[in-house]
Amino acid sequence: MPIPFPPLPFAENALEPAMSVETLRYHHGKHHKSYVEKLNKLIAGTGYDTMPLRAIVERSAKARKDRKIYTNAAQAWNHAFFWDSLAPQSESPGKMTAEGIAAAFGSHDKFAEKFKKTAMDTFGSGWVWLYQKDGKFAIVGTPDGDPCFLRHGEPVFVTDVWEHAYYIDHRNEREAFVDTVLSKLVNWRAVEGRLNALKDRQEAKADIRRQAGGKGVEPWFIA
Repeated sequence: MPIPFPPLPFAENALEPAMSVETLRYHHGKHHKSYVEKLNKLIAGTGYDTMPLRAIVERSAKARKDRKIYTNAAQAWNHAFFWDSLAPQSESPGKMTAEGIAAAFGSHDKFAEKFKKTAMDTFGSGWVWLYQKDGKFAIVGTPDGDPCFLRHGEPVFVTDVWEHAYYIDHRNEREAFVDTVLSKLVNWRAVEGRLNALKDRQEAKADIRRQAGGKGVEPWFIA
């Protein structure tokens, strides 16, 4: 089956005035949609056409001949994750999220400061991620369409810093855009949910290892 083009998890005007309808129509309705359409054309009749999107990203990243597939698959995955990272009303971080931020960065303000600095230091087009590795939070910027799960850890939040993400609303002011996202649009409920899902996966893997006698068996079949 083809990779679906996911609808926005909120109405087009739900993020105004922080993010305009015009931005969403171009960013989601044109850029994101284009990646999905190109990907489906590229994978038609190949071994990729029965795989889920993340698996396509992971496999194509290792094959130089499949670079076009990787580029479009990664961008399709990143964008879907980005939309689900935003919310019309940004609530306070949940318990696990707040504790993780405090442990890793000292305070929420220091987290925001580091996230914005990483966004400004990410040269050219790319993405800035809050991710978890070994139970700890970290922040990284990745170039072009690279998702952080390939080389860093499991993402729980992301901001797109390609210019098309912010030019309509902020012109070339990337920092103003990132500040708006962090202060008004973060879906902290989704972040908390992702952390809970990661915790459940880690506990399931630990249970399987214990049942195997602690012999280092990798429960590869747990997604």
